[in-house]
Amino acid sequence: MSNVTVVTGFILGVFSDVQELQTLCGVLFLVMYLATLMSNILIITLITLDLQLQTPMYFFLKNLSVMDVFLVSVPIPNFIVNSLTHNSSISILGCAFQILLMTSFSAGDVLVLTAMSYDRYVAICCPLHYEAIMSDGACMLMAGFSWATGLFFGAVYTVGTFSMPFCGSNVIPQFFCDIPSLLRISCSGTLVVIYTSIGIGLCLGMSCFICVVISYFYIFSTVLKIPTTKGQSKAFATCLPHLIVFTVFIATACFVYLKTSFNSPIIDRLFAVIYTVLPPAFNPVIYSLKNADVKCALRRLLQNVCSRGSLHLTLKST
Repeated sequence: MSNVTVVTGFILGVFSDVQELQTLCGVLFLVMYLATLMSNILIITLITLDLQLQTPMYFFLKNLSVMDVFLVSVPIPNFIVNSLTHNSSISILGCAFQILLMTSFSAGDVLVLTAMSYDRYVAICCPLHYEAIMSDGACMLMAGFSWATGLFFGAVYTVGTFSMPFCGSNVIPQFFCDIPSLLRISCSGTLVVIYTSIGIGLCLGMSCFICVVISYFYIFSTVLKIPTTKGQSKAFATCLPHLIVFTVFIATACFVYLKTSFNSPIIDRLFAVIYTVLPPAFNPVIYSLKNADVKCALRRLLQNVCSRGSLHLTLKST
């Protein structure tokens, strides 16, 4: 047997070998991370506090925002610290936690988005039975299933990936641990476990995609039968934000995991940034800019804050 070096840790990729540029990247990622964090927390706060947003659609939107906060908080803070300290090493345990959490929240995102498409289907195609079908218990069950199934897939992928030995190179070209990179540096002769888990994941993704397509086929068929243009516009306004969010998430994931590798590792990492940062940052923008209910809720929240502040100042002065 030839001598091999057993890997005890990994080196993550960086955008530049120049320390000044690494620091600049760290600062830029910090700004993007804080903006994404604050926008999603704002959506969560509005839905939690505003009584007029206590509907199934916004219940799922809050779950989506919570998952997005967790998803973006797994790789980005670690990359920021690595860029500012100029140390891109990560332990095997830390890499395993990244795989577990990112896979769990990504799978959960897909399932919540699928549940949201079913909610829109029931609201538009079966409006008379909407409250009975989308009851609080049903919504809690779908949300719980999304979280639990996401965690299950994360555990399966993590166990499957780290059941393999790693030897030789310990360099991961991405700025976070991802399964394709780990497969390339594995020295295992058999990859049955990991390929089985990947196949199950692809089946889950395709099933969710097909469910969303079928839902929107019936949605669009029903909306086009609405006699008034105003009614059609109102129906489309409640569906298009979700459809855009789902498309962005699936498209960016496909770019990262299904594309062939580019000649430049920098471009590979840029696509990874788009996958990890763009959907969580994009979701609140779509749902807030194009949603009158969210705008009204934000206006009410600001008015309440201002009125309480004025009342506090008045009491303090007297």
